[in-house]
Amino acid sequence: QVQLVESGGGLVQAGGSLRLSCAASGRTFNIYAMAWFRQAPGKEREFVTRITWVGGSTFSRDSVKGRFTISRDNAKNTLYLQMNSLKPEDTAVYYCAASGSAYAWTSTSTYEYWGQGTQVTVSS
Repeated sequence: QVQLVESGGGLVQAGGSLRLSCAASGRTFNIYAMAWFRQAPGKEREFVTRITWVGGSTFSRDSVKGRFTISRDNAKNTLYLQMNSLKPEDTAVYYCAASGSAYAWTSTSTYEYWGQGTQVTVSS
């Protein structure tokens, strides 16, 4: 089992920045990839960005490219999401997720472990 705990959400004005963290514990040696998803009220949970735990290869949805950066600190077993130039449409609950599979990309069903989520609100 892998446990994930997010932190760092909050309220920010449009154009501002936030950094989310996700601390992983448990059988972290099983992790192949980690990702950030988000879910706005009344909408489906959507993929934001992904990173492979060992190689650090990243992949992001188009709408966050150039604004959001995913990174990880293997020594601390922590995943990060640096969010810059935030927009009101970025408002959502942000979840980190982990998978032991190389086939885990953008689908929620391919990730076995989830955090509890952290709220990000961007005001206009």
